[in-house]
Amino acid sequence: MPSDEPQHRRREPLAGSEVAARPRGAPGWRVWLAVLLVVVAVALALALLPLRAWLGALVAWVHDLGAAGVALYAVVYVVAIVVAVPGSILTMGAGFAWGPLWGFLLVSPISVVGATLAFLLGRHTLRDRVAARVSQSPRLRAVDRAVEEQGGTLVFLLRLSPVMPFNFLNYAVGLTGIGTARFALASWLGMMPGTLLYAYLGSTLPALGAAVAPDGEGEVARHALFWGGLATTVVATVFVTRIAHRALTARVNLTADQDRT
Repeated sequence: MPSDEPQHRRREPLAGSEVAARPRGAPGWRVWLAVLLVVVAVALALALLPLRAWLGALVAWVHDLGAAGVALYAVVYVVAIVVAVPGSILTMGAGFAWGPLWGFLLVSPISVVGATLAFLLGRHTLRDRVAARVSQSPRLRAVDRAVEEQGGTLVFLLRLSPVMPFNFLNYAVGLTGIGTARFALASWLGMMPGTLLYAYLGSTLPALGAAVAPDGEGEVARHALFWGGLATTVVATVFVTRIAHRALTARVNLTADQDRT
């Protein structure tokens, strides 16, 4: 995304908002570890618990509801984002229920609606609380200042790189002067890789259960295809995340250097 100047009004500086530290180093190993833990946890749960039966019943119920089921899911997802509940499980649920493509197409706009609603709450309703939280963290202050200076480009990179928690980012960016439409567009584009990854992971839950506890012979090729596709998706997502983190760190550091001069 091209750089943009902050829009609308400029905010009042946060108390103690001078940049006191730069973002930490690349969190590549943390991303790998988190993804690995999710995959292992799901695999163990599928092997030890009747999750496939439970999820199958839930999916059947949602499908029986038709359009009402989609609407119910959308409402639950938006509320989850606003109250800061991690949306990864819900995104995996969409992939499981509707497949990777339709799950992605469903979650992608819904997640933007939830993020934008939280953004507006942070700007107009919870401003003081969010400002107090940001002022307590040198890293958050550095990111906050960079967003103030560079707008949508930084929001896009923040969505790709897990420097700031997803749900808190929605509220924190509301303190800056970035426009609502630009925030929504940058968030939508930046969240796509993660949304696609979790929707794909959700769609593979039945295959993952079979791969962990195979129930027949002649499954080697199918299991190899499954694990190969899963590994390719994870590696591609982590690769994009690492590139985004490097670009984000460079931009935040540039803003910090400019503030010191």
